[in-house]
Amino acid sequence: MRADNFKTYCVGGAVRDELLGIPVKDKDFVVVGSTPQAMLDAGYKPVGKDFPVFLHPKTHDEYALARTERKSGKGYTGFTVHAEPDVTLEEDLSRRDFTMNAIAKSADGKLIDPFNGQADIQSKIIRHVSHAFVEDPVRILRAARFAARFADFTIAPETLALMRQMVEIGEVDALVSERVWQELSKGLMEAKPSRMFEVLRACGALKVILPEVDRLWGVPQPAQHHPEVDTGVHVMMVIDYAATQNFSLPVRFAALTHDLGKGTTPKEVLPRHIGHEERSVQLVKEMSKRLRVPNDCKELAHIVAKFHGKLHAASKMRPDTLLKFLIELDAIRQPERFEDFLKACESDSRGRTGMENCELPETELIKTALRAALRLDAGAVAKGMTEPEKIKQAVFEARLEALKKVIPLH
Repeated sequence: MRADNFKTYCVGGAVRDELLGIPVKDKDFVVVGSTPQAMLDAGYKPVGKDFPVFLHPKTHDEYALARTERKSGKGYTGFTVHAEPDVTLEEDLSRRDFTMNAIAKSADGKLIDPFNGQADIQSKIIRHVSHAFVEDPVRILRAARFAARFADFTIAPETLALMRQMVEIGEVDALVSERVWQELSKGLMEAKPSRMFEVLRACGALKVILPEVDRLWGVPQPAQHHPEVDTGVHVMMVIDYAATQNFSLPVRFAALTHDLGKGTTPKEVLPRHIGHEERSVQLVKEMSKRLRVPNDCKELAHIVAKFHGKLHAASKMRPDTLLKFLIELDAIRQPERFEDFLKACESDSRGRTGMENCELPETELIKTALRAALRLDAGAVAKGMTEPEKIKQAVFEARLEALKKVIPLH
């Protein structure tokens, strides 16, 4: 079979984003009427493991053979794939998740839209293509992620009902940690990440995949510090603020997890949360291990959970206490991570009702202290020492003197 005997169509996100007026990053194509051998003969390079996907010899765009999928087991991997020349374009589109992702565009620019995806885009609705949606639990995460990306879109009621059904029958239990983290990390990087958690809560999935986060709603905080009161509401405001500032994924993950310990505060002591930082640290460790969170995200989340409360007291610290705090944060050796720590704390401070533009004097103070500490040439101090065991203390004292010149005494 020659290359000119099969038809190719641009599909999925590229077509959707073009219709939305969003810059198209990657293009995916579906090939109808072909075989793996015909693709190889035409010069395409195979890359698919589970089903036939090929790279175009010149553009390197992905071309997948039109296929159908049949549920054969639990979870998102339990599928039997059928990719033969007789699979039609509509059959291939019917297996896709949402109508807005089930639109194809032919080489001559014609749109093929058998499931009315254009109408749903115009109506700003995220709607499933068919009942086969229930066969893949990752689609719950994708629905939530798209809600975070397209913040003015709503989930169709019948789609949300299917998502609840999937949770009830245990499909979400079959999700593996890598896929949860993959979708969670993408959702955190969207325009309004709180929408992802709103959708996951609405269908009951958040309680299954992130119980540490789910239990934050309904937990009160002191109104004088948190006018929004509810801890879950506060955390959503924090991650949305981080998104408005275009902060990195490690910062956004730390913003999400910084107050996890408040969800385990005994009811009799509410709305106070004594010792919640240490409880947060333990929950961050457990959650990071379960989801196999990358080290940069895990480590920043750990120090933010542990020390964000202490930062608020920085203006009351003596220079020696401030220097010890910088050492605890490893700010002198890892100034870039320290900057991310401050960004997460900024998100925490400004992710409160009416506090979106509050001053951050502690942040400026500790930045000044770090600059003073970094200006010191520790090597020069060590060079003049004859007793190696005293070097550490000598460097500390020299840095302390540098801090005293720029930090007011208390």
